[in-house]
Amino acid sequence: MANNKKELSLEQQEELLETLQARFEKNMTRHEGLEWAKVQAKLEASSDKLWSLNEMERTGGEPDVVDYDKEKDEYIFYDCSAESPKGRRSVCYDREALEARKKHQPENSAIDMATDMGIEMLTEEQYRALQEMESVDLKTSSWVQTPSDIREHGGALFCDYRYGHVFLYHNGASSYYAARGFRGSLRV
Repeated sequence: MANNKKELSLEQQEELLETLQARFEKNMTRHEGLEWAKVQAKLEASSDKLWSLNEMERTGGEPDVVDYDKEKDEYIFYDCSAESPKGRRSVCYDREALEARKKHQPENSAIDMATDMGIEMLTEEQYRALQEMESVDLKTSSWVQTPSDIREHGGALFCDYRYGHVFLYHNGASSYYAARGFRGSLRV
């Protein structure tokens, strides 16, 4: 980060764009029919989105384009790392859960981290769509957006991929594990 305004230096922008382009070109099955030049033009016009993508990259998410919304003219990025992003693990679900822990509090929560990064946590549907592209979270798990009625009862949802299937589970929102993080999405 170049300063407190959540902006990248020119050098950081160039480095990130090179990384994203290499990943884009290496994984064309994620975004068949899309062109990097158009993605790059949108990115260069959105310094705040570049900063968020850099945060996704910095925390181990390996963001890549997974879709294009023609109506809104937006490219959709997801964290595509093989396992839940390493720099976002050992976090409980949200601020309320974090504050409810009297002992052994984690350093942060998934919702707070996503908000600070300027991204959205994946929904269950988005998580399943990612799994249709390629199998991820074979050894880890990822928090997903939790409906308010579940959250009101103290729970939160997470997913992983085992035995050839996506599993959706529940846990106390204040729980945290070294192998559980979260995946995000960003529209550019």
